[in-house]
Amino acid sequence: TEVFSGVEGDPSIQTVLEGAAFFNEHQPDLIIGLGGCSAIDAAKMMWAFYEHPELTFEEVIKPFNIPALRQKARFVAIPTTSGTGTEMTGLAVITDTQKGVKYPVVSYELTPDIAIIDGELCKTMSEGVTANTGLDALTHCIEAYVSNIEDNYADVLSKGAMEIIFNNLKTAVAEPENLAVRQNMHDASAMAGFAFTNSWLGIAHSLAHQLGGVFHIPHGCANAIVLPNVIRFNSKATARYNDLAVVCGKQNAEDLAKEVEALRESINVIGSVKEFGISVEDWKKNLKQIAANAYADPCTGFNPRKPTIEEFEQIFRACYDGAAVNF
Repeated sequence: TEVFSGVEGDPSIQTVLEGAAFFNEHQPDLIIGLGGCSAIDAAKMMWAFYEHPELTFEEVIKPFNIPALRQKARFVAIPTTSGTGTEMTGLAVITDTQKGVKYPVVSYELTPDIAIIDGELCKTMSEGVTANTGLDALTHCIEAYVSNIEDNYADVLSKGAMEIIFNNLKTAVAEPENLAVRQNMHDASAMAGFAFTNSWLGIAHSLAHQLGGVFHIPHGCANAIVLPNVIRFNSKATARYNDLAVVCGKQNAEDLAKEVEALRESINVIGSVKEFGISVEDWKKNLKQIAANAYADPCTGFNPRKPTIEEFEQIFRACYDGAAVNF
């Protein structure tokens, strides 16, 4: 065995290329991505460039453009956080640090061959990481369910995982060594990952990718900031949020948005961009660009309502102050 370590929180193109060179040196036939989402996503992309060194990053960011893998190696994912579900998905998020843009790389080729879902590996997660990753998984459930791709498996897994998260996330934050709850959250994360790799995600992720890429807001936190307003925006185009509200014992999309806000507050996750410490000046300077980048994000194509760049700006403005958007 050989170990490649030191993957940063938002894995960069440079780190991926360094890892691919490491793989070329050691010629593995089995690759194990062990750690949080960043480690596993980076390992997925190292694998792709190891198998196909002729690829460029510009080629792989085009959806479903990675050639067949498994000519040189198989891939095992062992997550140690309960949020992204990357162990179940054909997705990896890589950051271009020069442009300040997070790119979701989409290809079913990236789906791991084996996933080991062991909640005991999560018991040392901090309160903040537990909260943020749990809210990321919740966002996956909600976005997969309302996606414009209809899929029975995604629907059932989304609802089931969402119920588990609402029933367990607060306890996971409060009682980190409660292994039953840890396993429940780990299962829910994997279920949500399985759901969205079937039906993909929407503009909560398009927006959150910009908040992470430019302002370095943790991904789960960024999702939790924008998700309630995305529910409000999309509810004009789909009634499917009502189904999810029923899972929470509520009735409609606005009820669901408020339940997300209440859960977010109960586990001490911020509800606005401003609370993260981003100045008004920095925000206004970047607003038009991040709205344009969100519009171009691959996740936007799976959203149930097609937004304009101006509507992205409107959602962003509301989320800066933590206000409810009104369309």
